[in-house]
Amino acid sequence: MALQRHDTDEQSIPPQYRKAPKPSWLGSIWDVADAPADERRVLWKLDAVLLTFMSLGYFLKNLDQTNVNSAFVSGMKEDLGMYGNELTTAITCWTVGYVVGQIPSNLLLTRISPRWWIPFLELGWGICTLASYKVQTPGGLYAVRFFVGLFESGFYPAAQYILGCFYKPSELGKRAVLFHTAGGIGSMISSVLQAAAYTNLGGVHGLAGWRWLFIIDAVITLPIALLGLVFLPALPGQRDWKPSFWLKSRDLEVIERRLASINRKPPAPFTVARVKGYIAGWHIWVLPVLYVLWNNSLNASSIMPLWLKSFNTVNTGTGIHYTVAQINHYIMPITGIYVLTAWFFAWTSDGFLRGRRWPPILFTTTLNAAIVIALANLPLYEHLTAHWVLYYLTMVGGGMSGLFFSWANEICSVDNEERSLVVALMNDMAYVLQAIVPNFTWKQTDYPKSTIGLYYSAGLSIALFFWTLLTHFLHQKDIRKAKALFALSETSSTDDSIAKDAEQVAPSQQAE
Repeated sequence: MALQRHDTDEQSIPPQYRKAPKPSWLGSIWDVADAPADERRVLWKLDAVLLTFMSLGYFLKNLDQTNVNSAFVSGMKEDLGMYGNELTTAITCWTVGYVVGQIPSNLLLTRISPRWWIPFLELGWGICTLASYKVQTPGGLYAVRFFVGLFESGFYPAAQYILGCFYKPSELGKRAVLFHTAGGIGSMISSVLQAAAYTNLGGVHGLAGWRWLFIIDAVITLPIALLGLVFLPALPGQRDWKPSFWLKSRDLEVIERRLASINRKPPAPFTVARVKGYIAGWHIWVLPVLYVLWNNSLNASSIMPLWLKSFNTVNTGTGIHYTVAQINHYIMPITGIYVLTAWFFAWTSDGFLRGRRWPPILFTTTLNAAIVIALANLPLYEHLTAHWVLYYLTMVGGGMSGLFFSWANEICSVDNEERSLVVALMNDMAYVLQAIVPNFTWKQTDYPKSTIGLYYSAGLSIALFFWTLLTHFLHQKDIRKAKALFALSETSSTDDSIAKDAEQVAPSQQAE
Protein backbone atom coordinates (compact mmCIF):
# COMPACT_ATOMS: atom_id res chain seq x y z
CA MET A 1 0.00 0.00 0.00
CA ALA A 2 2.86 2.38 0.76
CA LEU A 3 4.29 1.85 -2.71
CA GLN A 4 0.89 2.37 -4.32
CA ARG A 5 0.37 5.60 -2.35
CA HIS A 6 3.84 6.82 -3.43
CA ASP A 7 3.03 6.09 -7.09
CA THR A 8 -0.26 7.96 -6.76
CA ASP A 9 1.49 10.92 -5.17
CA GLU A 10 4.07 11.00 -7.97
CA GLN A 11 1.36 10.92 -10.64
CA SER A 12 -0.26 13.98 -9.06
CA ILE A 13 2.93 16.02 -9.61
CA PRO A 14 3.72 17.74 -12.94
CA PRO A 15 6.31 15.76 -14.96
CA GLN A 16 9.16 18.24 -14.51
CA TYR A 17 8.95 17.96 -10.70
CA ARG A 18 8.72 14.18 -10.35
CA LYS A 19 11.61 12.45 -8.64
CA ALA A 20 13.50 9.78 -10.52
CA PRO A 21 13.01 6.18 -9.34
CA LYS A 22 15.44 4.97 -6.71
CA PRO A 23 18.56 3.85 -8.62
CA SER A 24 20.18 0.44 -8.50
CA TRP A 25 23.69 0.21 -7.04
CA LEU A 26 25.13 0.39 -10.56
CA GLY A 27 22.75 3.17 -11.55
CA SER A 28 23.83 5.18 -8.53
CA ILE A 29 27.35 5.17 -9.97
CA TRP A 30 26.24 6.12 -13.49
CA ASP A 31 22.53 6.44 -14.25
CA VAL A 32 22.83 5.08 -17.80
CA ALA A 33 22.71 1.60 -16.27
CA ASP A 34 19.06 2.07 -15.20
CA ALA A 35 17.85 3.68 -18.45
CA PRO A 36 15.70 1.81 -21.01
CA ALA A 37 17.71 0.27 -23.86
CA ASP A 38 16.95 2.98 -26.43
CA GLU A 39 17.71 5.78 -23.96
CA ARG A 40 20.85 3.99 -22.80
CA ARG A 41 22.25 4.07 -26.33
CA VAL A 42 21.52 7.79 -26.70
CA LEU A 43 22.91 8.67 -23.27
CA TRP A 44 26.17 6.87 -24.02
CA LYS A 45 26.46 8.89 -27.23
CA LEU A 46 25.68 12.18 -25.52
CA ASP A 47 28.18 11.45 -22.75
CA ALA A 48 30.90 10.33 -25.15
CA VAL A 49 30.55 13.26 -27.55
CA LEU A 50 28.61 16.22 -26.12
CA LEU A 51 29.68 16.00 -22.46
CA THR A 52 33.27 15.18 -23.40
CA PHE A 53 33.56 18.06 -25.87
CA MET A 54 32.01 20.56 -23.46
CA SER A 55 34.30 19.40 -20.65
CA LEU A 56 37.32 19.66 -22.91
CA GLY A 57 36.23 23.14 -24.00
CA TYR A 58 35.86 24.30 -20.40
CA PHE A 59 39.23 22.79 -19.55
CA LEU A 60 40.73 24.94 -22.33
CA LYS A 61 38.75 28.00 -21.30
CA ASN A 62 40.10 27.82 -17.75
CA LEU A 63 43.57 27.02 -19.04
CA ASP A 64 43.51 30.25 -21.05
CA GLN A 65 41.76 32.20 -18.29
CA THR A 66 44.09 31.37 -15.41
CA ASN A 67 47.42 31.29 -17.26
CA VAL A 68 47.91 34.98 -16.44
CA ASN A 69 48.15 34.10 -12.72
CA SER A 70 50.75 31.40 -13.40
CA ALA A 71 52.66 33.76 -15.69
CA PHE A 72 52.59 36.51 -13.05
CA VAL A 73 54.45 34.45 -10.44
CA SER A 74 56.81 33.07 -13.10
CA GLY A 75 58.47 36.25 -14.32
CA MET A 76 55.79 38.37 -15.97
CA LYS A 77 55.56 40.61 -12.91
CA GLU A 78 59.21 41.59 -13.23
CA ASP A 79 59.34 41.71 -17.06
CA LEU A 80 56.32 44.02 -17.38
CA GLY A 81 56.93 46.00 -14.19
CA MET A 82 53.70 44.94 -12.49
CA TYR A 83 54.53 46.06 -8.94
CA GLY A 84 51.24 47.80 -8.07
CA ASN A 85 47.67 46.67 -8.77
CA GLU A 86 48.36 45.79 -12.43
CA LEU A 87 47.45 42.11 -11.99
CA THR A 88 44.12 43.03 -10.41
CA THR A 89 43.50 45.50 -13.27
CA ALA A 90 44.32 42.84 -15.89
CA ILE A 91 41.90 40.43 -14.23
CA THR A 92 39.28 43.20 -14.11
CA CYS A 93 39.73 43.84 -17.87
CA TRP A 94 39.14 40.15 -18.53
CA THR A 95 36.07 40.29 -16.29
CA VAL A 96 34.64 43.33 -18.10
CA GLY A 97 34.88 41.49 -21.42
CA TYR A 98 33.37 38.42 -19.80
CA VAL A 99 30.44 40.41 -18.45
CA VAL A 100 29.68 42.20 -21.72
CA GLY A 101 29.28 39.06 -23.82
CA GLN A 102 27.36 36.54 -21.73
CA ILE A 103 23.70 37.48 -22.01
CA PRO A 104 23.77 38.30 -25.77
CA SER A 105 25.67 35.07 -26.38
CA ASN A 106 23.19 32.85 -24.54
CA LEU A 107 20.17 34.49 -26.15
CA LEU A 108 21.78 34.05 -29.58
CA LEU A 109 22.31 30.39 -28.75
CA THR A 110 18.54 29.83 -28.67
CA ARG A 111 18.59 30.76 -32.39
CA ILE A 112 22.09 29.81 -33.62
CA SER A 113 23.32 26.21 -33.59
CA PRO A 114 26.07 25.42 -31.05
CA ARG A 115 27.91 23.76 -33.94
CA TRP A 116 28.77 27.22 -35.27
CA TRP A 117 28.69 29.42 -32.19
CA ILE A 118 30.88 27.45 -29.78
CA PRO A 119 33.81 26.95 -32.22
CA PHE A 120 33.64 30.67 -33.10
CA LEU A 121 34.10 31.54 -29.42
CA GLU A 122 36.92 29.04 -28.96
CA LEU A 123 38.81 30.25 -32.03
CA GLY A 124 38.46 33.83 -30.80
CA TRP A 125 39.92 33.27 -27.35
CA GLY A 126 42.58 30.92 -28.73
CA ILE A 127 43.88 33.61 -31.10
CA CYS A 128 43.83 36.22 -28.32
CA THR A 129 45.71 33.86 -26.01
CA LEU A 130 48.38 33.46 -28.67
CA ALA A 131 48.64 37.24 -28.94
CA SER A 132 49.34 37.42 -25.19
CA TYR A 133 52.90 36.18 -25.64
CA LYS A 134 53.80 39.39 -27.50
CA VAL A 135 52.69 41.92 -24.85
CA GLN A 136 55.40 44.32 -23.69
CA THR A 137 53.48 46.58 -21.29
CA PRO A 138 50.68 46.25 -18.74
CA GLY A 139 48.46 48.25 -21.12
CA GLY A 140 48.95 45.69 -23.88
CA LEU A 141 48.10 42.93 -21.43
CA TYR A 142 44.90 44.75 -20.42
CA ALA A 143 43.72 44.94 -24.06
CA VAL A 144 44.42 41.29 -24.81
CA ARG A 145 42.80 40.09 -21.59
CA PHE A 146 39.64 42.06 -22.38
CA PHE A 147 39.21 40.21 -25.67
CA VAL A 148 40.06 36.85 -24.11
CA GLY A 149 37.25 37.51 -21.61
CA LEU A 150 34.85 38.66 -24.35
CA PHE A 151 35.24 35.46 -26.37
CA GLU A 152 35.27 33.21 -23.31
CA SER A 153 32.13 34.88 -21.93
CA GLY A 154 29.67 32.83 -23.92
CA PHE A 155 31.10 29.39 -23.29
CA TYR A 156 30.24 28.51 -19.69
CA PRO A 157 26.59 29.64 -19.57
CA ALA A 158 26.12 28.21 -23.06
CA ALA A 159 27.45 24.83 -21.99
CA GLN A 160 25.24 24.70 -18.88
CA TYR A 161 22.24 25.66 -21.00
CA ILE A 162 23.11 23.08 -23.69
CA LEU A 163 23.47 20.28 -21.14
CA GLY A 164 20.06 21.27 -19.78
CA CYS A 165 18.64 20.83 -23.29
CA PHE A 166 19.60 17.14 -23.46
CA TYR A 167 19.57 15.68 -19.93
CA LYS A 168 16.81 15.06 -17.40
CA PRO A 169 17.05 16.61 -13.90
CA SER A 170 18.05 13.26 -12.38
CA GLU A 171 20.95 13.06 -14.85
CA LEU A 172 22.04 16.67 -14.90
CA GLY A 173 23.75 17.31 -11.56
CA LYS A 174 26.68 14.92 -11.88
CA ARG A 175 27.24 15.82 -15.53
CA ALA A 176 27.14 19.56 -14.88
CA VAL A 177 29.68 19.10 -12.08
CA LEU A 178 31.91 16.82 -14.18
CA PHE A 179 31.87 19.51 -16.85
CA HIS A 180 32.63 22.22 -14.29
CA THR A 181 35.51 20.37 -12.64
CA ALA A 182 37.18 20.02 -16.04
CA GLY A 183 37.83 23.74 -15.68
CA GLY A 184 39.47 23.16 -12.32
CA ILE A 185 41.70 20.55 -13.89
CA GLY A 186 42.58 23.17 -16.50
CA SER A 187 43.71 25.51 -13.74
CA MET A 188 45.82 22.74 -12.22
CA ILE A 189 47.39 21.84 -15.57
CA SER A 190 48.16 25.52 -16.11
CA SER A 191 50.44 25.41 -13.07
CA VAL A 192 52.14 22.25 -14.38
CA LEU A 193 52.62 23.75 -17.84
CA GLN A 194 54.02 26.96 -16.39
CA ALA A 195 56.49 25.06 -14.24
CA ALA A 196 57.58 23.04 -17.28
CA ALA A 197 57.77 26.11 -19.54
CA TYR A 198 59.73 28.07 -16.95
CA THR A 199 62.20 25.22 -16.44
CA ASN A 200 62.60 23.89 -20.00
CA LEU A 201 61.68 26.68 -22.41
CA GLY A 202 62.85 29.83 -20.65
CA GLY A 203 65.21 31.62 -23.04
CA VAL A 204 64.44 29.43 -26.07
CA HIS A 205 64.30 31.70 -29.15
CA GLY A 206 64.80 34.60 -26.78
CA LEU A 207 61.41 34.15 -25.07
CA ALA A 208 60.84 33.99 -21.33
CA GLY A 209 59.17 30.87 -19.93
CA TRP A 210 55.95 32.72 -19.11
CA ARG A 211 55.61 33.79 -22.79
CA TRP A 212 55.90 30.16 -23.89
CA LEU A 213 52.94 29.31 -21.64
CA PHE A 214 50.61 31.48 -23.75
CA ILE A 215 51.94 29.89 -26.96
CA ILE A 216 51.44 26.36 -25.63
CA ASP A 217 47.90 27.11 -24.43
CA ALA A 218 46.94 28.55 -27.83
CA VAL A 219 48.39 25.56 -29.70
CA ILE A 220 46.24 23.25 -27.57
CA THR A 221 43.07 25.37 -27.95
CA LEU A 222 42.83 26.07 -31.68
CA PRO A 223 42.58 22.46 -33.02
CA ILE A 224 39.89 21.57 -30.47
CA ALA A 225 37.80 24.51 -31.67
CA LEU A 226 37.79 23.06 -35.18
CA LEU A 227 36.53 19.70 -33.88
CA GLY A 228 33.37 21.44 -32.67
CA LEU A 229 32.35 22.04 -36.27
CA VAL A 230 32.28 18.28 -36.74
CA PHE A 231 30.85 16.96 -33.47
CA LEU A 232 28.53 19.54 -31.90
CA PRO A 233 24.79 19.08 -32.61
CA ALA A 234 22.10 21.70 -32.95
CA LEU A 235 19.61 22.05 -30.09
CA PRO A 236 16.24 20.25 -30.15
CA GLY A 237 13.74 22.42 -32.02
CA GLN A 238 16.33 24.47 -33.90
CA ARG A 239 16.36 24.66 -37.69
CA ASP A 240 19.59 22.62 -37.88
CA TRP A 241 18.17 19.88 -35.62
CA LYS A 242 18.66 16.97 -38.01
CA PRO A 243 20.47 13.62 -38.09
CA SER A 244 24.28 13.51 -38.18
CA PHE A 245 26.91 10.80 -38.44
CA TRP A 246 26.67 10.15 -34.68
CA LEU A 247 23.05 11.12 -33.87
CA LYS A 248 20.68 9.19 -36.11
CA SER A 249 16.97 9.88 -36.71
CA ARG A 250 15.93 7.36 -34.07
CA ASP A 251 18.27 9.04 -31.58
CA LEU A 252 16.65 12.42 -32.21
CA GLU A 253 13.23 10.86 -31.62
CA VAL A 254 14.39 9.40 -28.29
CA ILE A 255 15.80 12.78 -27.21
CA GLU A 256 12.55 14.56 -28.11
CA ARG A 257 10.49 11.95 -26.24
CA ARG A 258 12.71 12.25 -23.17
CA LEU A 259 12.38 16.04 -23.12
CA ALA A 260 8.61 15.83 -23.55
CA SER A 261 8.43 13.47 -20.56
CA ILE A 262 9.81 16.22 -18.29
CA ASN A 263 7.81 19.01 -19.96
CA ARG A 264 10.97 20.61 -21.40
CA LYS A 265 9.82 23.13 -24.00
CA PRO A 266 11.39 23.82 -27.44
CA PRO A 267 12.44 27.35 -28.50
CA ALA A 268 9.58 29.86 -28.82
CA PRO A 269 9.39 33.53 -29.86
CA PHE A 270 10.00 36.25 -27.29
CA THR A 271 6.87 38.31 -26.62
CA VAL A 272 6.20 41.33 -24.45
CA ALA A 273 3.85 39.25 -22.30
CA ARG A 274 6.53 36.63 -21.69
CA VAL A 275 9.15 39.21 -20.75
CA LYS A 276 6.67 40.85 -18.35
CA GLY A 277 6.09 37.42 -16.85
CA TYR A 278 9.81 36.96 -16.26
CA ILE A 279 10.05 40.35 -14.55
CA ALA A 280 7.02 39.66 -12.38
CA GLY A 281 8.35 36.26 -11.30
CA TRP A 282 11.09 35.47 -8.80
CA HIS A 283 13.43 33.41 -10.98
CA ILE A 284 15.40 36.26 -12.61
CA TRP A 285 15.76 38.07 -9.28
CA VAL A 286 16.58 35.31 -6.82
CA LEU A 287 18.63 32.80 -8.84
CA PRO A 288 21.28 35.28 -10.08
CA VAL A 289 21.80 36.57 -6.53
CA LEU A 290 22.18 32.98 -5.32
CA TYR A 291 25.01 32.38 -7.77
CA VAL A 292 26.58 35.81 -7.21
CA LEU A 293 26.94 35.09 -3.49
CA TRP A 294 28.57 31.72 -4.11
CA ASN A 295 30.85 32.79 -6.97
CA ASN A 296 32.26 35.77 -5.11
CA SER A 297 32.88 33.96 -1.83
CA LEU A 298 35.66 31.70 -3.12
CA ASN A 299 38.67 33.97 -3.67
CA ALA A 300 40.62 32.83 -0.62
CA SER A 301 42.42 30.13 -2.61
CA SER A 302 44.16 32.83 -4.67
CA ILE A 303 46.15 33.85 -1.58
CA MET A 304 48.24 30.69 -1.32
CA PRO A 305 50.70 31.19 -4.25
CA LEU A 306 51.33 34.80 -3.20
CA TRP A 307 51.74 33.72 0.44
CA LEU A 308 54.34 31.15 -0.64
CA LYS A 309 56.13 33.72 -2.81
CA SER A 310 56.21 36.21 0.07
CA PHE A 311 58.59 33.91 1.97
CA ASN A 312 61.22 34.92 -0.61
CA THR A 313 60.77 38.67 -0.16
CA VAL A 314 59.78 39.15 3.49
CA ASN A 315 61.89 38.44 6.56
CA THR A 316 59.52 35.89 8.06
CA GLY A 317 61.99 34.54 10.61
CA THR A 318 61.37 31.00 9.34
CA GLY A 319 64.30 30.67 6.94
CA ILE A 320 61.93 29.14 4.37
CA HIS A 321 62.15 29.94 0.64
CA TYR A 322 60.27 28.53 -2.36
CA THR A 323 61.29 28.27 -6.01
CA VAL A 324 58.89 29.15 -8.84
CA ALA A 325 58.49 25.46 -9.69
CA GLN A 326 57.70 24.62 -6.05
CA ILE A 327 55.06 27.34 -5.84
CA ASN A 328 53.35 26.09 -9.01
CA HIS A 329 53.39 22.51 -7.73
CA TYR A 330 52.38 23.16 -4.12
CA ILE A 331 49.13 24.88 -5.07
CA MET A 332 47.96 21.91 -7.17
CA PRO A 333 46.30 19.97 -4.29
CA ILE A 334 43.79 22.82 -3.95
CA THR A 335 42.40 21.84 -7.33
CA GLY A 336 42.57 18.12 -6.58
CA ILE A 337 40.49 18.58 -3.41
CA TYR A 338 38.10 20.84 -5.30
CA VAL A 339 37.55 18.21 -8.01
CA LEU A 340 37.10 15.25 -5.65
CA THR A 341 34.69 17.04 -3.32
CA ALA A 342 32.71 18.36 -6.30
CA TRP A 343 32.22 14.83 -7.59
CA PHE A 344 31.21 13.64 -4.12
CA PHE A 345 28.55 16.33 -3.74
CA ALA A 346 27.26 15.78 -7.30
CA TRP A 347 26.79 12.04 -6.82
CA THR A 348 25.27 12.68 -3.41
CA SER A 349 22.82 15.23 -4.81
CA ASP A 350 21.74 13.08 -7.77
CA GLY A 351 21.85 9.91 -5.65
CA PHE A 352 20.43 9.46 -2.17
CA LEU A 353 19.35 13.13 -1.95
CA ARG A 354 17.11 12.40 -4.99
CA GLY A 355 17.92 15.61 -6.86
CA ARG A 356 18.00 17.98 -3.89
CA ARG A 357 20.62 20.67 -4.52
CA TRP A 358 20.30 22.77 -1.38
CA PRO A 359 21.80 20.47 1.33
CA PRO A 360 25.32 20.35 -0.22
CA ILE A 361 25.17 24.11 -0.78
CA LEU A 362 24.32 24.77 2.87
CA PHE A 363 27.10 22.49 4.09
CA THR A 364 29.86 23.91 1.88
CA THR A 365 28.98 27.56 2.44
CA THR A 366 29.04 27.02 6.22
CA LEU A 367 32.44 25.36 5.94
CA ASN A 368 33.78 28.17 3.74
CA ALA A 369 32.70 30.83 6.25
CA ALA A 370 34.54 29.00 9.04
CA ILE A 371 37.72 28.60 6.93
CA VAL A 372 38.05 32.23 5.82
CA ILE A 373 37.34 33.57 9.31
CA ALA A 374 40.08 31.28 10.67
CA LEU A 375 42.54 32.48 8.00
CA ALA A 376 41.75 36.11 8.75
CA ASN A 377 42.65 35.59 12.40
CA LEU A 378 45.84 33.53 11.96
CA PRO A 379 49.19 35.37 12.19
CA LEU A 380 50.64 35.32 8.67
CA TYR A 381 53.89 33.45 9.38
CA GLU A 382 52.92 31.45 12.46
CA HIS A 383 51.04 28.14 12.71
CA LEU A 384 52.22 27.29 9.19
CA THR A 385 50.63 23.83 9.18
CA ALA A 386 47.23 25.38 9.91
CA HIS A 387 47.75 27.78 7.00
CA TRP A 388 48.52 24.92 4.61
CA VAL A 389 45.48 22.90 5.72
CA LEU A 390 43.10 25.87 5.50
CA TYR A 391 44.37 26.98 2.08
CA TYR A 392 43.89 23.46 0.75
CA LEU A 393 40.32 23.42 2.09
CA THR A 394 39.33 26.80 0.62
CA MET A 395 37.94 25.16 -2.52
CA VAL A 396 35.93 22.34 -0.93
CA GLY A 397 32.83 24.15 -2.18
CA GLY A 398 34.49 25.40 -5.35
CA GLY A 399 33.00 22.74 -7.59
CA MET A 400 29.38 23.46 -6.67
CA SER A 401 28.71 25.59 -9.74
CA GLY A 402 27.24 22.64 -11.63
CA LEU A 403 24.67 22.08 -8.88
CA PHE A 404 23.65 25.75 -8.92
CA PHE A 405 23.09 25.64 -12.68
CA SER A 406 21.36 22.26 -12.49
CA TRP A 407 18.99 23.72 -9.92
CA ALA A 408 18.32 26.73 -12.17
CA ASN A 409 17.76 24.50 -15.22
CA GLU A 410 15.23 22.50 -13.22
CA ILE A 411 13.44 25.52 -11.72
CA CYS A 412 13.07 27.15 -15.17
CA SER A 413 12.47 23.87 -16.98
CA VAL A 414 9.18 24.69 -18.70
CA ASP A 415 10.33 27.90 -20.44
CA ASN A 416 13.28 27.52 -22.80
CA GLU A 417 13.99 31.24 -23.22
CA GLU A 418 13.66 32.02 -19.51
CA ARG A 419 16.06 29.18 -18.77
CA SER A 420 18.59 30.60 -21.23
CA LEU A 421 18.20 34.11 -19.80
CA VAL A 422 18.44 33.06 -16.15
CA VAL A 423 21.50 30.86 -16.72
CA ALA A 424 23.27 33.75 -18.49
CA LEU A 425 22.20 36.27 -15.84
CA MET A 426 23.53 34.07 -13.05
CA ASN A 427 27.01 33.87 -14.50
CA ASP A 428 26.98 37.45 -15.80
CA MET A 429 25.95 39.12 -12.56
CA ALA A 430 28.52 37.09 -10.65
CA TYR A 431 31.26 38.50 -12.82
CA VAL A 432 29.84 42.04 -12.75
CA LEU A 433 30.56 41.98 -9.04
CA GLN A 434 33.96 40.41 -9.69
CA ALA A 435 34.81 43.26 -12.07
CA ILE A 436 34.23 45.90 -9.39
CA VAL A 437 34.51 44.67 -5.82
CA PRO A 438 37.96 42.95 -5.87
CA ASN A 439 39.54 46.34 -6.57
CA PHE A 440 38.49 47.28 -3.04
CA THR A 441 38.39 43.97 -1.15
CA TRP A 442 41.13 41.90 -2.81
CA LYS A 443 43.77 44.52 -3.59
CA GLN A 444 47.05 43.15 -4.89
CA THR A 445 48.87 45.32 -2.35
CA ASP A 446 46.93 43.63 0.51
CA TYR A 447 48.16 40.14 -0.37
CA PRO A 448 48.98 37.78 1.21
CA LYS A 449 47.18 38.81 4.42
CA SER A 450 44.00 40.05 2.66
CA THR A 451 42.01 40.51 5.86
CA ILE A 452 39.33 42.63 4.17
CA GLY A 453 38.87 40.08 1.39
CA LEU A 454 38.60 37.19 3.81
CA TYR A 455 35.92 38.86 5.91
CA TYR A 456 34.13 39.86 2.71
CA SER A 457 34.07 36.17 1.70
CA ALA A 458 32.76 35.21 5.13
CA GLY A 459 29.91 37.71 4.84
CA LEU A 460 28.95 36.40 1.41
CA SER A 461 28.99 32.80 2.67
CA ILE A 462 26.68 33.64 5.57
CA ALA A 463 24.33 35.50 3.21
CA LEU A 464 24.40 32.53 0.81
CA PHE A 465 23.25 30.21 3.60
CA PHE A 466 20.04 32.17 4.12
CA TRP A 467 19.53 32.90 0.40
CA THR A 468 19.67 29.17 -0.32
CA LEU A 469 16.89 28.60 2.21
CA LEU A 470 14.85 31.34 0.51
CA THR A 471 15.37 29.76 -2.92
CA HIS A 472 14.33 26.35 -1.60
CA PHE A 473 11.20 27.85 -0.02
CA LEU A 474 10.18 29.62 -3.25
CA HIS A 475 10.87 26.52 -5.34
CA GLN A 476 8.70 24.40 -3.06
CA LYS A 477 5.99 27.04 -3.33
CA ASP A 478 6.19 26.75 -7.13
CA ILE A 479 5.90 22.98 -6.90
CA ARG A 480 2.80 23.16 -4.68
CA LYS A 481 1.17 25.65 -7.05
CA ALA A 482 2.04 23.56 -10.12
CA LYS A 483 0.78 20.43 -8.39
CA ALA A 484 -2.57 22.08 -7.65
CA LEU A 485 -2.94 23.34 -11.23
CA PHE A 486 -1.89 19.96 -12.60
CA ALA A 487 -4.46 18.17 -10.44
CA LEU A 488 -7.13 20.64 -11.58
CA SER A 489 -6.27 20.10 -15.24
CA GLU A 490 -6.28 16.33 -14.74
CA THR A 491 -9.72 16.57 -13.11
CA SER A 492 -11.00 18.71 -15.98
CA SER A 493 -9.63 16.23 -18.51
CA THR A 494 -11.29 13.36 -16.65
CA ASP A 495 -14.63 15.21 -16.52
CA ASP A 496 -14.43 15.91 -20.26
CA SER A 497 -13.62 12.27 -20.93
CA ILE A 498 -16.58 11.11 -18.80
CA ALA A 499 -18.89 13.53 -20.61
CA LYS A 500 -17.75 12.24 -24.01
CA ASP A 501 -18.19 8.64 -22.87
CA ALA A 502 -21.68 9.50 -21.63
CA GLU A 503 -22.55 11.02 -24.99
CA GLN A 504 -21.43 7.83 -26.73
CA VAL A 505 -23.25 5.54 -24.28
CA ALA A 506 -26.53 7.47 -24.22
CA PRO A 507 -27.76 6.50 -27.72
CA SER A 508 -27.19 2.80 -27.10
CA GLN A 509 -29.05 3.00 -23.79
CA GLN A 510 -31.97 4.69 -25.54
CA ALA A 511 -31.98 1.96 -28.19
CA GLU A 512 -32.26 -0.69 -25.54
